[in-house]
Amino acid sequence: MAHIIVVGNEKGGAGKSTVSMHVATALARMGHRTGCLDLDLRQKTMGRYTNNRTRFLAAENMDLPSPVYMELPEVDPGTLGPGENVYDHRLSAAVAALESQSDFILIDCPGSHTRLSQVAHSLADTLITPLNDSFVDFDLLAHIDAEGEKISGPSVYSEMVWNARQLRAQAGLQPIDWIVLRNRLGAQNMVNKMKMEKALERLSKRIGFRIAPGFNERVIFRELFPRGLTLLDLKDIGVKQLNISNIAARQELRDLIKALNLPGVTVKF
Repeated sequence: MAHIIVVGNEKGGAGKSTVSMHVATALARMGHRTGCLDLDLRQKTMGRYTNNRTRFLAAENMDLPSPVYMELPEVDPGTLGPGENVYDHRLSAAVAALESQSDFILIDCPGSHTRLSQVAHSLADTLITPLNDSFVDFDLLAHIDAEGEKISGPSVYSEMVWNARQLRAQAGLQPIDWIVLRNRLGAQNMVNKMKMEKALERLSKRIGFRIAPGFNERVIFRELFPRGLTLLDLKDIGVKQLNISNIAARQELRDLIKALNLPGVTVKF
């Protein structure tokens, strides 16, 4: 069975689609058959990212390793039984279609609570939650006091992950490996960074997730999207000399893939 990676939280702007595309492409470039789904049916950022890649490679007559993107298939509501949800069937059909041809299936969730996102979390073998390095986004995971010291309780998102874990346990499946990424790190405000680090460490022990390094805020990520490229593609498209920022960003991606500890994956870039 394919190992399912879900990238999710319930806030926009945390870099979910950037993380999704880079993880999926890194796996493809390392020789793993990788499929991907985008559950944000309105914005479809991940879907547009992969479509941009397809168009760019075709225009340049290039063939680079890429994840296989699939749209959720339509399901005739008339074929559903009483109480069955059309979105459940659309997601199940997409996963089933990718399963036989994939070692990994990466699912990019929307930045809001939806039925599709809820079901996807229960399918996750690995859950990646990108988090901007601020207490505004920390509130996604738990409620904290004004000093950033005392945690009063989990958020609705953490409760959703807990429910997904319960469903998997009832089905006899392996527990979700939940990884929170400190993403879009800035260079300033060291006091806030230290407070965030301590708060996340306390919370990780309380509700059960691992903390992994994400990406710093870099212009290169915005520049890559229109062509559907990732940091790993730069040399292939003729960039002879990577600048210091790009080299650092590649190392961040390498550290992220290592931290995910995915089955059968040895980092080779």
